[in-house]
Amino acid sequence: MQPFLAGIVAALVGFAGAFTVVLSGLRAAGADEAQAASGLLAVCIASGIVAVVLGLRYRMPISIAWSTPGAALLISADTPAGGFPAAVGAFLLCGGLIVVAGLVPPLARLVAAIPPHVAGAMLAGVLLPLCLAPVRAIAEVPLLAAPVVVVWVLVGRFARAWAVPAALVVAVGLIVATGPAVVGGAPSIVWTPPTFDVPTLVGIGLPLFLVTMASQNVPGMAVLAQFGYRPPLRPILAATGIATVAGAPFGGHAVNLAAISAALAAGPEAGVPERRWIASVVNGVGLAVLGLGAGLATAVVVASPPVLIEAVAGLALLGALASSLAATVADVEGREAAAVTFVVTAAGVAFLGLGSAFWGLLAGAAMTLLRRRRAVQ
Repeated sequence: MQPFLAGIVAALVGFAGAFTVVLSGLRAAGADEAQAASGLLAVCIASGIVAVVLGLRYRMPISIAWSTPGAALLISADTPAGGFPAAVGAFLLCGGLIVVAGLVPPLARLVAAIPPHVAGAMLAGVLLPLCLAPVRAIAEVPLLAAPVVVVWVLVGRFARAWAVPAALVVAVGLIVATGPAVVGGAPSIVWTPPTFDVPTLVGIGLPLFLVTMASQNVPGMAVLAQFGYRPPLRPILAATGIATVAGAPFGGHAVNLAAISAALAAGPEAGVPERRWIASVVNGVGLAVLGLGAGLATAVVVASPPVLIEAVAGLALLGALASSLAATVADVEGREAAAVTFVVTAAGVAFLGLGSAFWGLLAGAAMTLLRRRRAVQ
């Protein structure tokens, strides 16, 4: 019974804790209400299928999820000039690169070679504006935002994993009580023909791939190793990359190894080690089922003041921001390069049609190489 319960909890926490980030990211990328709901459903079903297949194949608790940092990246980036079809083209590029990383080991090693302080600083710069949303929400809609933040703090004191879901429940209750009627049915699958715009591919697709690899797949493997599981990385990358490619035309942005829900499914709460794979399979099935509520979830987001939903998303990402900042300052020699990466990314300014995440990563890598050359000389 333990693996089943752990899988259900992982699915509930994973979905409720971050679906607002996904919807906000897709809307920021130019999706309309139907396309956003379709995208959320697509990543839920794709993640669920991959989790079930890998869990049954390797008998390990391999939890799969959407890329929450990737969705945050979409929020921080400007809406592509080509609209949502251009964003879908970037999603396809991300999925294709993940597949290539699984088939061509040198590419995976190249991504892994990105200094942790630079990758952490880029992610921190992406997350910072969103994590400031709770403060802005209290200033702009105090009667709605204050109860949400208070519940998050109080529940987090006793049951940290349930803090964001509890805050979300309060937010939804306040939206329903004070806003227009929320009407949402089963989501429909919406096909969005992709377009391939070079600035969008480089400014969104490439950073989305890097963020997904550095902030989801690598930590996901580390979480599994912490509990004694070492599944083969290459087939996992190939499977999640194919799932990303398959889900992209329906609005799905990225599928990858889970980190938070991975700990719930692979840890002692999931029972004896040899049966914990059941938890990841149940988690996958639960996530796919929860995706059927994407239409209602999208309707709630649309009915809400934008800053309130961003506030819930910001609360969900505070832990990721803290981890990213810790990685940013961990290497004393690399702090200056990390600082450059962070400020360029957090500035949110695009050049030549390319988003700030790309320029932040480029600036940080250049500073790191410059410092190393000085040290050699």
